[in-house]
Amino acid sequence: MRIGMAINYADGFRETVAEISALERAGLDVISVPEAYSFDAVSQLGFIAGQTSTISIASGILQIYTRTPTLTAMTAAGLDYVSDGRFILGIGASGPQVIEGFHGVRYDAPVSRTREIIEICRTVWRREKVEYQGKHYTIPLPADKGTGLGKPLKLINHPVRERIPVVVAALGPRSVAQTAEIAEGWQPIFFHPERAASVWGEALAEGAAKRDPSLGALEVYASPVVQIGSDAEKYIPALKPHLALYIGGMGAKGKNFYNDLVRDYGYEAEAEQIQELYLAGQKDEAAAAVPDELVRAISLIGTEDEVAQRLAAFDAAGVTTLSVSTAAPDPGERVRQVTVLRGLVDNLRG
Repeated sequence: MRIGMAINYADGFRETVAEISALERAGLDVISVPEAYSFDAVSQLGFIAGQTSTISIASGILQIYTRTPTLTAMTAAGLDYVSDGRFILGIGASGPQVIEGFHGVRYDAPVSRTREIIEICRTVWRREKVEYQGKHYTIPLPADKGTGLGKPLKLINHPVRERIPVVVAALGPRSVAQTAEIAEGWQPIFFHPERAASVWGEALAEGAAKRDPSLGALEVYASPVVQIGSDAEKYIPALKPHLALYIGGMGAKGKNFYNDLVRDYGYEAEAEQIQELYLAGQKDEAAAAVPDELVRAISLIGTEDEVAQRLAAFDAAGVTTLSVSTAAPDPGERVRQVTVLRGLVDNLRG
């Protein structure tokens, strides 16, 4: 099981990058940079590539609507080049609030668009001329939709790899099934090891049945918060506002994927209450309504023995990479947390 960490996109980027060499020594395998409506992830990933030598770097995630498929492929190939083959392309649909609200682009057909984008990216990385006829993307642009001067082109540079790993952030059954079929990795959010199979098991099996064996086994990226120690329980209240934001505020009623997920986990009444409170502007009350049980289930919080038990649950559920964040307040403690977690992971299977 690999250990990754996501960099906070809101602040402290340079300070966090300065810690990466220490985190590498502590056993960190992957560093990822999110892209919401913050600074772009690509410039930061390039900066990290220049500051590191062994750790994998990942986009976590690039939104599928904000770049053309070929630009996504060029960007991934460029980041793979400057990192000497250490890049992982994380992509996802985000949501209509960000895509339409910040980018002014229509949010539609996320599942079929994702398939087409991945197919186009792999064509570009193989340095084949890009000729693609899809439902959403047609390359070159037909003459009746442009000047008629477009012609098939292939990437000028020779990529480091013609198969850059693609990890898809997916929640819905159709999206998860497709991810299990065509991507190297799957990144769910708020992964609950004991209940994941009841939510996604059927979709994962459906996709796996169609999977090309050359892709290898599907990598599963979970993103728990980690806090290991005798006083770790005190951090639980601090994690609730973030969960309340997603469960209650990331979308209107009936259009909130995260609220749907928590309902599927069995917290129907709690999800309803959190959303009602959050949309009414009662954010503190919404956070307080997040069940402690849910926070513990999707996190790695507790003593070393307690976290070891939770790690076993994540392992049994098929998780291959833990892309963790930590509530630790300072760099030294963050490094210590990764060091302890590395030891627990290494001891996982005796």
